[in-house]
Order: sequence, then structure tokens, then C-alpha cells
Amino acid sequence: MPGPSRPTATTVLDSILFRDAFGTPQMREIFSDYALISRYAEVEIALARAEARCGVIPQEAAEEIARLTDVSALDFDLLRKETEIVGYPILPLVHQMVKQCGDAGRYVHWGATTQDIMDTAVILQVRDGLALIEQDITELRRILAGLSSRYRDAPMAGRTHLQQALPVTFGYKTAIWLAMFDRHAERLEQLKPRVLVGEFAGAAGTLASLGDKGLEVQAALCEELGLGIPVSTWHVARDGLAEVVNFFGLVTGSLGKIALDIMIMASTEFGEVYEPFVKGRGASSTMPQKRNPISSELMLAASKGVRQHAGLMLDAMVQDLERATGPWHAEWMAIPESFVLTAGALHQAKFALAGLIVDEAKMAENLDLSRGLIVAEAVMMGLAPQIGRQQAHDVVYDACRVVNTRGGTLAEALAADPSVSERIDRATIDRLTAPRNYLGLAPEMVDRVLGSVPRDA
Repeated sequence: MPGPSRPTATTVLDSILFRDAFGTPQMREIFSDYALISRYAEVEIALARAEARCGVIPQEAAEEIARLTDVSALDFDLLRKETEIVGYPILPLVHQMVKQCGDAGRYVHWGATTQDIMDTAVILQVRDGLALIEQDITELRRILAGLSSRYRDAPMAGRTHLQQALPVTFGYKTAIWLAMFDRHAERLEQLKPRVLVGEFAGAAGTLASLGDKGLEVQAALCEELGLGIPVSTWHVARDGLAEVVNFFGLVTGSLGKIALDIMIMASTEFGEVYEPFVKGRGASSTMPQKRNPISSELMLAASKGVRQHAGLMLDAMVQDLERATGPWHAEWMAIPESFVLTAGALHQAKFALAGLIVDEAKMAENLDLSRGLIVAEAVMMGLAPQIGRQQAHDVVYDACRVVNTRGGTLAEALAADPSVSERIDRATIDRLTAPRNYLGLAPEMVDRVLGSVPRDA
């Protein structure tokens, strides 16, 4: 048996080795056992207050329940054992709250069902968790806006199918990343009213136990907790929580894309960007020269984990009749882990991008690797008015083959072709074959992204 001081966690989310690589202390605290049990008690207390306001239970009883409930004094070992037997934690919690509250204990959990308390408690966790995610997205957008502005005109090779395609700017690339997170911020704002609603509906969702007071109590409970009032019972309508986790799938998917770009661009053969230097970070146990992109690797891993949970939440939407027989339990795994992984990935992204090392000289060097071939399109379009589009295509195609087989530059190959040199002087050829002269509207597109929404200075 392990001693009390020996690490016993079995997942990366709680591991003393990995927990701050895959998550953050703040998000773990929101979804900790203690915080969850506290939320259960908070909902029970709010329910008592709501019912007292509506004349369902005595006001004195509600006041006593609020005063005497003490989560820190609970017997957590007993709570665990009874939860294993019952299958749910609410009845075991109510047993102890009843004892704590004395005569008022008879009114604890009045007219509620287990899922009412658990669902509403989870929504309180979701509200706090989304507030952290929103802060992280806001900060990440600020960082990306700064990169986009700073590198608006920094030329580099744009790549399609992992081949050099046309020149772009690094700011153009980061502006695309920024636009994704602008949309994520919009999505988050839009989903909150749909998701942050309470659940109080009784055993089969009809509030039958409270007679004609049911909807009044439901509204009062939601008001006590600062939550929206549901338009219908959602015991088996799980689209709201599924939306949250699938939103995280989108967020971490974007982070995974950014991570993959950084990892490729940081490879030895590219050498265009690097994650911030921290002594020892990314070091290899056998290769002293290594500088592995650790934050990007963690972001990519998190995106894969959250994607699995997004699928699990979609599967958990398929529930039977008025109360589910198992899909609900799948949410207990998917929701906390998705929040922690998403927070962890955003934390790694903020670190990597806030201190990103951008090697503009290496970008320029890579832009010249193709000896002008990267702007073959520009040359073709420049020649077309003189010799016609199809002939321009054929001339440039032949010149590219010369460069690929015999060496030299595209400008040299074109200048050696009489059909070109007789119509266009060398200075024009050099201008057409200079990659920095064929950035298209990349800088203007950066400006459009930066100006698309209000931004803090």
C-alpha cells in the first residue's frame, strides 16, 4: 500500500508531474470534489430560500438551513461510501445536511430530485469555468492582434500541400489565427444565455410535488443563483452542455492548428519561429542541441482529447424517455476534463505566442529558396498583357523547368528567352520575380481583421 505522502493520481489532470502541463490550478479548483460538493449544498440552500420566498416552507427553516449547513464539517469518507451504494451523491449529502440543520432539516431538498441539484450545480461550475475561458480567449486575442500588427508586412513563404506556394506575410498568418478566436469569443457570448440556466423540475420533470407553486419556485431558485430560467425541463435535453464541450472542441481545434503551424515552422529545416526560451524547456535527455516545441505539443494533444469528449457529449444526448439510464453519467467524465484540458491548452498558447521568437531573416532566406519560382504566377500575369495569357503560361512553365533542371534563377531563365527579353527589360523581369513584390492584399487583410471588432489598445 502506498504511504500517505506518495503520489497516487492516475490521470494527467491530477498528476503531480503533468497536471499543470495539461490544465491550470484555477480550473482544477472549480471542478474539484470539494467545489462540486459545495455547489450541491449551495443549490440546496438556494432552493430552501426560494421555497421560503414562495411560501412553500417556513422562512425560519430556510434561514436555519443556510446558517447551519457546513460543507467543511461533512464526513467525506461517509459521503463517498454512501455514494458508491446509492449511485448518486445527493441523497448521501442530504442525509448529512439534515443532521446538521436539526429541526429545519426536514425541509432540505423539498420537492427536488437528485438530477435537479446535480445539473444546477454543474451549471454553476460551467459559469465559473466559462469566465476563466473567456479571460484566456481575450488575452490570447490581444497577443495575436499584437503579432498581426507587428508582422503585418514581414514577408515569408506561404505554403500549400507543404510546398511553397505564394508569398504571404507572417502577420497575415497570425491574423487568420486571430480571426478564429474573434469568432470563438462571439460564439461564447452567444451560447451563455442558452446554457446558463437552472434545472428544477422534480422526479419526471413536471414539478408535480409542488402543486401550483412549482414554476414560481423554479423562477425564484434561478434568481437566487443568478441563472436563467429554463423554458422547459432539460433532464434529457442535453444540447446546452453538449454545445459547451463542442465549443471547446472548436477552440482547441484552432489551438491545434496554431500548434501544428508553429511545430512545422520551428523544425530545423524551416527555423522561422521558436517558442520562448526557458532554460531546460524542451531539452532532450540524449541530444543537447534539441529545443522541442513543448507548448505546441501539449496544445495539439489537448485538442485531440477534447475532440473525443465532444463526441462523447454528442453521444450522451441520445437519452431515453424522461430520465436517462446511463448517458448522463458520461457527462460526469467529459465536462470537467474538457474544461481543464481547454484551460491548459489556452495557457500553453498564451505562453508560446506571447514570447514567440520570430526570425524574419530566416523567413526571407526561405522565401528565396525557390530562386524566384514562388512568384511564377506573378511573372505569368505580368507577361500576359505583352504576349497573351496562354503563351505567358507556357513561357514561364518552360523557364521553371530550366531552373529546376539546370539551376540559376527564374529571372535569369526568363532573360535568356528571346520571347521575353525582346518585350520586357531586365529591370522589369527582376521586379516581377522578386517575392516581396507579390504579397497580394495580405497586409490589407491584416488590417481588415484588426479592424473587424473593437480592440483594447
